[in-house]
Amino acid sequence: MSETPIDFDGFADFAHGHRAVLTRVGVRRAPTGLELHLPEGAPLFWPWAELRALRDQADRDGLVLFCKGDMVSRLFLRDAELVDHVRRSAPALGRRATKLPLGRLALRASGAVASVAAIIFVLVPLMAAQLAEILPPDGEKALGDSTLAQIREVLGEADLEVRTCQGPEGQAALAGLRDRLLPEEALPYPVDIHVFDHDLVNAFALPGGHVILFRGLIDEARNPDEVTAVLAHEIGHVVNRDPTRDALRSAGSIGVLGLLFGDFAGGTVVLFMANQLINASYSQAAETAADEYAHQVLTREGISPAALGSFFERLKEEYGDAEGLIAHLSSHPQLEKRILAAGAAVAADTQYTPSLTPVEWRGLQAICREEGTDYEPLNETDDETDGDADEGAETPERDIDEATGRQQEFKHK
Repeated sequence: MSETPIDFDGFADFAHGHRAVLTRVGVRRAPTGLELHLPEGAPLFWPWAELRALRDQADRDGLVLFCKGDMVSRLFLRDAELVDHVRRSAPALGRRATKLPLGRLALRASGAVASVAAIIFVLVPLMAAQLAEILPPDGEKALGDSTLAQIREVLGEADLEVRTCQGPEGQAALAGLRDRLLPEEALPYPVDIHVFDHDLVNAFALPGGHVILFRGLIDEARNPDEVTAVLAHEIGHVVNRDPTRDALRSAGSIGVLGLLFGDFAGGTVVLFMANQLINASYSQAAETAADEYAHQVLTREGISPAALGSFFERLKEEYGDAEGLIAHLSSHPQLEKRILAAGAAVAADTQYTPSLTPVEWRGLQAICREEGTDYEPLNETDDETDGDADEGAETPERDIDEATGRQQEFKHK
Protein backbone atom coordinates (compact mmCIF):
# COMPACT_ATOMS: atom_id res chain seq x y z
CA MET A 1 0.00 0.00 0.00
CA SER A 2 1.50 3.33 -1.07
CA GLU A 3 1.99 6.14 1.40
CA THR A 4 -0.33 9.14 1.26
CA PRO A 5 1.49 12.12 -0.31
CA ILE A 6 2.29 14.90 2.14
CA ASP A 7 0.67 18.24 1.43
CA PHE A 8 3.44 20.75 2.15
CA ASP A 9 2.85 24.43 2.83
CA GLY A 10 6.03 25.30 0.98
CA PHE A 11 9.67 24.42 0.42
CA ALA A 12 13.01 25.70 1.71
CA ASP A 13 16.74 24.96 1.60
CA PHE A 14 18.18 23.26 4.66
CA ALA A 15 21.86 23.23 5.65
CA HIS A 16 22.60 20.46 8.11
CA GLY A 17 25.12 21.47 10.72
CA HIS A 18 27.35 18.46 10.09
CA ARG A 19 27.38 18.50 6.27
CA ALA A 20 28.20 21.43 3.96
CA VAL A 21 25.36 20.59 1.57
CA LEU A 22 22.07 22.37 0.87
CA THR A 23 19.05 20.06 0.85
CA ARG A 24 15.60 20.91 -0.48
CA VAL A 25 13.01 20.19 2.23
CA GLY A 26 9.24 20.30 2.45
CA VAL A 27 7.84 22.60 5.15
CA ARG A 28 4.56 22.18 7.02
CA ARG A 29 3.05 24.61 9.49
CA ALA A 30 2.01 22.93 12.74
CA PRO A 31 0.15 24.60 15.61
CA THR A 32 3.30 24.77 17.71
CA GLY A 33 6.08 25.03 15.14
CA LEU A 34 7.51 24.04 11.75
CA GLU A 35 7.88 20.49 10.44
CA LEU A 36 10.87 20.01 8.13
CA HIS A 37 10.58 16.96 5.87
CA LEU A 38 13.99 15.91 4.56
CA PRO A 39 14.32 13.50 1.60
CA GLU A 40 15.33 10.76 4.03
CA GLY A 41 14.70 10.08 7.69
CA ALA A 42 12.13 11.35 10.14
CA PRO A 43 10.88 14.95 9.96
CA LEU A 44 12.51 17.59 12.13
CA PHE A 45 10.39 19.78 14.37
CA TRP A 46 11.35 23.35 15.21
CA PRO A 47 9.04 24.91 17.86
CA TRP A 48 7.85 28.47 17.33
CA ALA A 49 9.28 29.52 20.69
CA GLU A 50 12.79 28.34 19.72
CA LEU A 51 12.97 29.84 16.24
CA ARG A 52 15.53 32.59 15.72
CA ALA A 53 16.33 34.63 12.61
CA LEU A 54 19.91 35.45 11.67
CA ARG A 55 20.22 39.17 11.21
CA ASP A 56 21.52 40.54 7.89
CA GLN A 57 21.65 37.04 6.40
CA ALA A 58 18.69 37.29 4.00
CA ASP A 59 16.96 39.93 1.93
CA ARG A 60 13.82 41.66 3.15
CA ASP A 61 11.61 39.00 1.56
CA GLY A 62 13.40 35.99 3.05
CA LEU A 63 14.56 34.53 6.35
CA VAL A 64 17.53 32.49 7.48
CA LEU A 65 16.37 30.55 10.53
CA PHE A 66 17.99 28.42 13.18
CA CYS A 67 16.51 26.62 16.14
CA LYS A 68 17.62 27.18 19.70
CA GLY A 69 17.78 23.41 20.10
CA ASP A 70 19.89 22.99 16.93
CA MET A 71 22.28 25.91 16.80
CA VAL A 72 24.37 24.71 13.83
CA SER A 73 21.68 23.97 11.20
CA ARG A 74 20.12 26.65 9.01
CA LEU A 75 16.82 26.95 7.12
CA PHE A 76 16.79 29.31 4.12
CA LEU A 77 13.17 30.36 3.72
CA ARG A 78 11.99 32.41 0.71
CA ASP A 79 8.33 31.44 0.34
CA ALA A 80 6.44 34.70 0.95
CA GLU A 81 3.46 33.11 2.74
CA LEU A 82 5.66 30.97 4.97
CA VAL A 83 7.92 33.92 5.79
CA ASP A 84 4.90 35.98 6.78
CA HIS A 85 3.48 33.13 8.88
CA VAL A 86 6.80 32.60 10.68
CA ARG A 87 7.12 36.30 11.46
CA ARG A 88 3.65 36.26 13.03
CA SER A 89 3.98 32.92 14.87
CA ALA A 90 7.51 32.91 16.32
CA PRO A 91 7.49 35.16 19.40
CA ALA A 92 11.26 35.27 19.86
CA LEU A 93 12.25 35.41 16.18
CA GLY A 94 14.24 38.62 16.51
CA ARG A 95 15.42 38.13 20.07
CA ARG A 96 18.97 39.24 20.66
CA ALA A 97 21.53 37.36 22.70
CA THR A 98 21.93 38.21 26.39
CA LYS A 99 23.32 41.69 26.69
CA LEU A 100 26.96 42.08 27.58
CA PRO A 101 28.70 45.12 29.04
CA LEU A 102 29.31 47.65 26.28
CA GLY A 103 33.08 47.29 26.27
CA ARG A 104 33.03 43.50 26.12
CA LEU A 105 30.31 43.63 23.47
CA ALA A 106 32.31 45.99 21.28
CA LEU A 107 35.44 43.89 21.70
CA ARG A 108 33.62 40.69 20.77
CA ALA A 109 31.85 42.35 17.86
CA SER A 110 35.01 43.80 16.37
CA GLY A 111 36.80 40.48 16.78
CA ALA A 112 33.94 38.60 15.15
CA VAL A 113 33.73 41.01 12.23
CA ALA A 114 37.48 40.84 11.67
CA SER A 115 37.45 37.04 11.81
CA VAL A 116 34.56 36.70 9.39
CA ALA A 117 36.07 39.25 7.01
CA ALA A 118 39.38 37.40 7.04
CA ILE A 119 37.67 34.09 6.33
CA ILE A 120 35.39 35.37 3.57
CA PHE A 121 37.68 37.78 1.73
CA VAL A 122 41.16 36.39 2.38
CA LEU A 123 41.17 32.73 3.34
CA VAL A 124 38.33 31.53 1.12
CA PRO A 125 39.83 32.83 -2.16
CA LEU A 126 43.20 31.39 -1.15
CA MET A 127 41.47 28.04 -0.77
CA ALA A 128 40.70 27.91 -4.51
CA ALA A 129 43.75 25.80 -5.35
CA GLN A 130 43.13 23.43 -2.45
CA LEU A 131 39.42 23.15 -3.27
CA ALA A 132 40.26 22.30 -6.87
CA GLU A 133 42.24 19.32 -5.62
CA ILE A 134 39.51 17.98 -3.34
CA LEU A 135 36.47 18.85 -5.46
CA PRO A 136 34.84 15.51 -6.34
CA PRO A 137 34.91 14.60 -10.05
CA ASP A 138 31.11 14.54 -10.23
CA GLY A 139 30.96 18.04 -8.79
CA GLU A 140 33.65 19.31 -11.15
CA LYS A 141 31.80 17.75 -14.12
CA ALA A 142 28.50 19.34 -13.06
CA LEU A 143 30.27 22.68 -12.71
CA GLY A 144 31.63 22.38 -16.24
CA ASP A 145 28.31 21.21 -17.71
CA SER A 146 26.46 24.18 -16.26
CA THR A 147 29.14 26.64 -17.35
CA LEU A 148 29.10 25.22 -20.88
CA ALA A 149 25.38 25.92 -21.17
CA GLN A 150 25.85 29.44 -19.80
CA ILE A 151 28.65 30.21 -22.26
CA ARG A 152 26.54 29.07 -25.22
CA GLU A 153 23.90 31.57 -24.14
CA VAL A 154 26.46 34.35 -23.66
CA LEU A 155 27.89 33.83 -27.15
CA GLY A 156 24.53 33.39 -28.88
CA GLU A 157 22.59 36.06 -30.72
CA ALA A 158 18.90 36.98 -30.79
CA ASP A 159 18.15 34.86 -27.73
CA LEU A 160 19.51 31.77 -29.51
CA GLU A 161 22.35 29.66 -28.15
CA VAL A 162 25.45 29.42 -30.34
CA ARG A 163 25.27 26.27 -32.45
CA THR A 164 27.50 23.29 -31.67
CA CYS A 165 28.93 21.83 -34.89
CA GLN A 166 28.10 18.18 -35.49
CA GLY A 167 29.61 17.25 -38.87
CA PRO A 168 30.24 13.48 -38.59
CA GLU A 169 33.59 13.44 -40.42
CA GLY A 170 34.83 16.33 -38.32
CA GLN A 171 33.59 14.73 -35.10
CA ALA A 172 35.41 11.52 -36.01
CA ALA A 173 38.63 13.44 -36.70
CA LEU A 174 38.41 15.25 -33.36
CA ALA A 175 37.68 12.03 -31.48
CA GLY A 176 40.78 10.46 -32.98
CA LEU A 177 42.92 13.47 -32.06
CA ARG A 178 41.51 13.54 -28.52
CA ASP A 179 42.35 9.87 -27.94
CA ARG A 180 45.92 10.43 -29.12
CA LEU A 181 46.42 13.54 -27.00
CA LEU A 182 45.17 12.17 -23.68
CA PRO A 183 47.68 11.30 -20.95
CA GLU A 184 48.63 7.69 -20.38
CA GLU A 185 47.05 7.72 -16.93
CA ALA A 186 43.25 7.82 -16.82
CA LEU A 187 41.46 11.07 -16.00
CA PRO A 188 38.55 11.07 -13.50
CA TYR A 189 36.13 12.15 -16.25
CA PRO A 190 35.98 11.95 -20.05
CA VAL A 191 37.34 14.77 -22.20
CA ASP A 192 34.62 16.19 -24.46
CA ILE A 193 35.54 18.47 -27.36
CA HIS A 194 32.95 20.95 -28.63
CA VAL A 195 33.19 23.12 -31.74
CA PHE A 196 31.13 26.33 -31.58
CA ASP A 197 29.88 27.78 -34.87
CA HIS A 198 31.31 31.23 -34.16
CA ASP A 199 33.83 33.47 -35.95
CA LEU A 200 35.92 34.00 -32.82
CA VAL A 201 39.50 32.74 -33.12
CA ASN A 202 39.71 31.14 -29.71
CA ALA A 203 39.89 27.96 -27.68
CA PHE A 204 39.58 27.30 -23.96
CA ALA A 205 38.94 24.55 -21.42
CA LEU A 206 36.24 24.25 -18.76
CA PRO A 207 36.11 22.31 -15.50
CA GLY A 208 35.20 18.66 -15.80
CA GLY A 209 36.92 17.84 -19.10
CA HIS A 210 35.24 20.19 -21.59
CA VAL A 211 37.40 21.72 -24.35
CA ILE A 212 35.90 24.38 -26.62
CA LEU A 213 37.19 25.14 -30.12
CA PHE A 214 35.68 27.88 -32.27
CA ARG A 215 35.05 27.55 -35.99
CA GLY A 216 37.04 30.75 -36.45
CA LEU A 217 40.16 29.04 -35.12
CA ILE A 218 39.73 26.04 -37.44
CA ASP A 219 39.13 28.36 -40.40
CA GLU A 220 42.30 30.32 -39.63
CA ALA A 221 44.51 27.24 -39.29
CA ARG A 222 46.58 26.47 -42.37
CA ASN A 223 47.01 22.80 -41.53
CA PRO A 224 45.72 20.21 -39.06
CA ASP A 225 48.83 20.32 -36.88
CA GLU A 226 48.03 23.90 -35.83
CA VAL A 227 44.59 22.88 -34.57
CA THR A 228 46.05 19.74 -32.98
CA ALA A 229 48.71 21.74 -31.14
CA VAL A 230 46.14 24.15 -29.70
CA LEU A 231 43.96 21.19 -28.71
CA ALA A 232 46.93 19.53 -26.99
CA HIS A 233 47.61 22.74 -25.07
CA GLU A 234 43.99 22.95 -23.84
CA ILE A 235 43.98 19.28 -22.86
CA GLY A 236 47.11 20.09 -20.87
CA HIS A 237 45.07 22.63 -18.91
CA VAL A 238 42.41 19.95 -18.30
CA VAL A 239 45.00 17.46 -17.06
CA ASN A 240 46.43 20.07 -14.69
CA ARG A 241 42.90 21.15 -13.56
CA ASP A 242 43.69 24.78 -14.37
CA PRO A 243 40.10 25.63 -15.45
CA THR A 244 38.74 24.53 -12.08
CA ARG A 245 41.26 26.60 -10.12
CA ASP A 246 40.63 29.61 -12.37
CA ALA A 247 36.86 29.18 -12.03
CA LEU A 248 37.07 29.13 -8.25
CA ARG A 249 39.28 32.20 -8.18
CA SER A 250 37.02 34.10 -10.57
CA ALA A 251 33.92 33.07 -8.62
CA GLY A 252 35.32 34.84 -5.57
CA SER A 253 34.20 34.34 -2.02
CA ILE A 254 30.51 33.92 -2.83
CA GLY A 255 31.18 31.24 -5.42
CA VAL A 256 33.61 29.31 -3.26
CA LEU A 257 31.16 29.36 -0.38
CA GLY A 258 28.50 28.11 -2.77
CA LEU A 259 30.70 25.13 -3.60
CA LEU A 260 31.24 24.47 0.07
CA PHE A 261 27.46 24.11 0.30
CA GLY A 262 27.30 21.76 -2.67
CA ASP A 263 26.25 24.34 -5.28
CA PHE A 264 28.24 22.70 -8.09
CA ALA A 265 25.80 23.37 -10.91
CA GLY A 266 23.77 26.33 -9.65
CA GLY A 267 23.89 29.90 -10.79
CA THR A 268 25.95 31.12 -7.84
CA VAL A 269 29.25 29.98 -9.34
CA VAL A 270 28.35 29.92 -13.03
CA LEU A 271 27.25 33.54 -13.05
CA PHE A 272 30.69 34.68 -11.93
CA MET A 273 32.91 32.61 -14.16
CA ALA A 274 31.43 32.12 -17.65
CA ASN A 275 33.03 35.28 -19.07
CA GLN A 276 36.23 34.67 -17.11
CA LEU A 277 36.74 31.24 -18.68
CA ILE A 278 36.07 32.49 -22.22
CA ASN A 279 38.95 34.94 -21.71
CA ALA A 280 40.98 32.69 -19.43
CA SER A 281 44.27 34.21 -18.38
CA TYR A 282 46.32 31.65 -16.51
CA SER A 283 49.52 32.21 -14.62
CA GLN A 284 52.88 31.95 -16.33
CA ALA A 285 53.50 28.64 -14.57
CA ALA A 286 50.15 27.21 -15.71
CA GLU A 287 50.70 28.26 -19.33
CA THR A 288 54.21 26.84 -19.33
CA ALA A 289 52.99 23.54 -17.89
CA ALA A 290 50.24 23.29 -20.53
CA ASP A 291 52.78 24.08 -23.27
CA GLU A 292 55.13 21.41 -21.95
CA TYR A 293 52.31 18.88 -21.89
CA ALA A 294 51.52 19.75 -25.51
CA HIS A 295 55.17 19.43 -26.56
CA GLN A 296 55.49 16.04 -24.88
CA VAL A 297 52.26 14.51 -26.16
CA LEU A 298 52.78 15.82 -29.70
CA THR A 299 56.30 14.40 -29.75
CA ARG A 300 54.99 11.09 -28.40
CA GLU A 301 52.52 10.91 -31.29
CA GLY A 302 55.06 11.91 -33.95
CA ILE A 303 53.52 15.37 -34.52
CA SER A 304 55.68 18.47 -34.75
CA PRO A 305 55.45 20.55 -31.55
CA ALA A 306 56.58 23.59 -33.55
CA ALA A 307 53.01 23.93 -34.84
CA LEU A 308 51.94 25.56 -31.58
CA GLY A 309 54.51 28.32 -31.82
CA SER A 310 54.16 28.88 -35.57
CA PHE A 311 50.38 29.21 -35.27
CA PHE A 312 50.62 31.73 -32.45
CA GLU A 313 53.32 33.70 -34.23
CA ARG A 314 51.40 33.86 -37.50
CA LEU A 315 48.15 34.92 -35.82
CA LYS A 316 49.98 37.58 -33.86
CA GLU A 317 51.41 38.94 -37.13
CA GLU A 318 47.99 38.88 -38.83
CA TYR A 319 45.78 40.12 -36.00
CA GLY A 320 48.12 41.83 -33.58
CA ASP A 321 46.55 42.28 -30.16
CA ALA A 322 43.04 42.71 -31.52
CA GLU A 323 40.85 39.90 -30.30
CA GLY A 324 40.29 36.29 -29.45
CA LEU A 325 43.04 33.83 -28.70
CA ILE A 326 45.86 36.20 -29.58
CA ALA A 327 44.42 39.05 -27.52
CA HIS A 328 44.69 36.74 -24.53
CA LEU A 329 48.05 35.22 -25.45
CA SER A 330 49.78 38.33 -26.71
CA SER A 331 49.10 40.10 -23.45
CA HIS A 332 51.14 37.45 -21.70
CA PRO A 333 54.66 38.77 -21.05
CA GLN A 334 56.23 35.38 -21.79
CA LEU A 335 54.59 34.78 -25.20
CA GLU A 336 57.80 35.21 -27.19
CA LYS A 337 59.60 32.74 -24.92
CA ARG A 338 56.75 30.28 -25.33
CA ILE A 339 56.89 30.56 -29.12
CA LEU A 340 60.63 29.89 -29.06
CA ALA A 341 60.15 26.98 -26.64
CA ALA A 342 57.76 25.34 -29.10
CA GLY A 343 60.38 25.53 -31.82
CA ALA A 344 63.08 24.26 -29.48
CA ALA A 345 60.95 21.20 -28.66
CA VAL A 346 61.40 19.92 -32.22
CA ALA A 347 63.94 17.10 -32.27
CA ALA A 348 66.71 17.40 -34.84
CA ASP A 349 66.61 15.05 -37.83
CA THR A 350 63.14 13.81 -36.89
CA GLN A 351 60.54 13.15 -39.56
CA TYR A 352 57.15 14.18 -38.24
CA THR A 353 53.82 12.96 -39.60
CA PRO A 354 50.78 15.23 -40.11
CA SER A 355 48.22 14.72 -37.36
CA LEU A 356 45.37 14.16 -39.84
CA THR A 357 45.13 12.78 -43.36
CA PRO A 358 43.95 15.19 -46.07
CA VAL A 359 40.49 13.60 -46.00
CA GLU A 360 40.28 13.91 -42.19
CA TRP A 361 41.48 17.51 -42.34
CA ARG A 362 38.82 18.44 -44.88
CA GLY A 363 36.20 16.76 -42.68
CA LEU A 364 37.33 18.82 -39.68
CA GLN A 365 37.26 22.04 -41.72
CA ALA A 366 33.68 21.24 -42.76
CA ILE A 367 32.49 20.25 -39.28
CA CYS A 368 30.15 23.24 -39.09
CA ARG A 369 28.59 22.67 -42.50
CA GLU A 370 24.88 22.06 -42.16
CA GLU A 371 23.44 19.23 -44.22
CA GLY A 372 22.25 20.39 -47.62
CA THR A 373 24.35 23.57 -47.67
CA ASP A 374 27.53 24.44 -49.51
CA TYR A 375 30.57 25.17 -47.38
CA GLU A 376 34.05 26.11 -48.49
CA PRO A 377 36.58 26.21 -45.63
CA LEU A 378 39.09 29.03 -45.54
CA ASN A 379 42.74 28.34 -46.43
CA GLU A 380 41.84 25.46 -48.71
CA THR A 381 40.79 24.90 -52.32
CA ASP A 382 38.92 21.94 -53.74
CA ASP A 383 41.10 18.84 -53.51
CA GLU A 384 39.59 17.42 -56.69
CA THR A 385 41.68 19.36 -59.20
CA ASP A 386 41.54 18.52 -62.89
CA GLY A 387 44.12 18.67 -65.59
CA ASP A 388 43.38 22.32 -66.34
CA ALA A 389 44.08 23.42 -62.79
CA ASP A 390 46.99 25.72 -62.14
CA GLU A 391 50.16 23.84 -61.46
CA GLY A 392 50.62 25.74 -58.21
CA ALA A 393 47.07 25.32 -56.97
CA GLU A 394 46.82 24.26 -53.34
CA THR A 395 45.40 20.90 -52.30
CA PRO A 396 45.08 19.48 -48.79
CA GLU A 397 48.12 17.28 -49.49
CA ARG A 398 50.22 20.24 -50.68
CA ASP A 399 48.96 22.36 -47.77
CA ILE A 400 50.01 19.76 -45.19
CA ASP A 401 53.38 19.04 -46.82
CA GLU A 402 54.26 22.74 -47.05
CA ALA A 403 53.13 23.29 -43.47
CA THR A 404 55.48 20.56 -42.26
CA GLY A 405 58.32 22.31 -44.05
CA ARG A 406 57.37 25.69 -42.54
CA GLN A 407 57.39 24.18 -39.05
CA GLN A 408 60.86 22.73 -39.61
CA GLU A 409 62.01 26.18 -40.76
CA PHE A 410 60.35 27.76 -37.71
CA LYS A 411 62.43 25.58 -35.40
CA HIS A 412 65.64 27.08 -36.76
CA LYS A 413 64.54 30.74 -36.76
